[in-house]
Amino acid sequence: MIRRLTTAFALSLGLSCSVAQAAAVVLYNQDFESPVNFVNDSGDVNIHRTVNQLYSNQPVGFSFAQTNTVETLLVGGTQAWAVAQSGNGGFKDPQGIAGNYVIGMLSDRQNDLLGLAFDVGANQFLNFNFNISSIDLDRWGGPFVPTNGLAPIFRVSLFDNPSGGVGVGGGTLLDSHDVTGTVAPNKWTFDWAEYTLALDATGNTNGNVILQIDLLQGGYAAMDNFLIAASDTAGDVGGGGQGVPEPLSIALLGIGIAALRLSRRRY
Repeated sequence: MIRRLTTAFALSLGLSCSVAQAAAVVLYNQDFESPVNFVNDSGDVNIHRTVNQLYSNQPVGFSFAQTNTVETLLVGGTQAWAVAQSGNGGFKDPQGIAGNYVIGMLSDRQNDLLGLAFDVGANQFLNFNFNISSIDLDRWGGPFVPTNGLAPIFRVSLFDNPSGGVGVGGGTLLDSHDVTGTVAPNKWTFDWAEYTLALDATGNTNGNVILQIDLLQGGYAAMDNFLIAASDTAGDVGGGGQGVPEPLSIALLGIGIAALRLSRRRY
C-alpha cells in the first residue's frame, strides 16, 4: 500500500480554525500520461527530448524549465533491464501508481533540476502533492543506484520570482523541504511514497514564485502525479483528481487569483 506522508505543516493545520478559509486554488495537476511525441531512445527512456518538449502547453501557456537531462520513463515496456529479468524486461509498477510514464532524474553525476513557475497571488502557501520512488537505468551511463539500493532524497524549494519568467530558481529562497523515499526491491520496480508539502511563500515580491525539484541522494529516482495549489491553509491542495486542467479552468484560475489580490490582505 502506498505511504501517504506530510510535512510538519500537515493537512490537519487549520481544520479546527473557527474562521472559514478560502478554498485552495489549484495551479497545476499533471499525471504525465500525455507526452507529445515520446520516443523510446533505448531502455524505455526518452532522454533526447526535454520535459518541456514532451509536456509543454499542458495547460495552455505552461512551460517547464530544467538543468541537464531530466528523463521521461516508459512504464511497462520491454527494454529496461531485460537482461536482468531474463528477457522479461521493462519497469514494473505493482502498486499501479505510475500509469504509463514518469519523470526521472540523477542525484550526483550531474545536478539535474526541474523548475515550475507559478503565481500564488496573496496566498501564503504553495502546497505540493506528489509521488516519489527509487528506480535505476541500465543504460545511458547507468546503473546509477548502489548495488544494495539507496533511499532517494528529494529537495523541493520555493524561490521568489519577481519577473514571473520560466526558470529553475536561484533567487531569494522562501522555503525548502527534503523528503525521503524507500529502497525499492530491485532496480526496475517502483516503490512509491506520497508526500504533501506546504511551502511558505511569505516574503515573495509580487506573488510570482518558482518551485524547484532537486534529487539530493539515491543515484537515480522517479517522481509522478503533481498536484499543486495556492492556499492560506498549509497542505490544502483542493479536491482535484489527476490530469491536466482544461483551458476554462485556467481562465477561472486567473480570475480567482485576481479577485484574491483585490479582496484580501494579511494580518
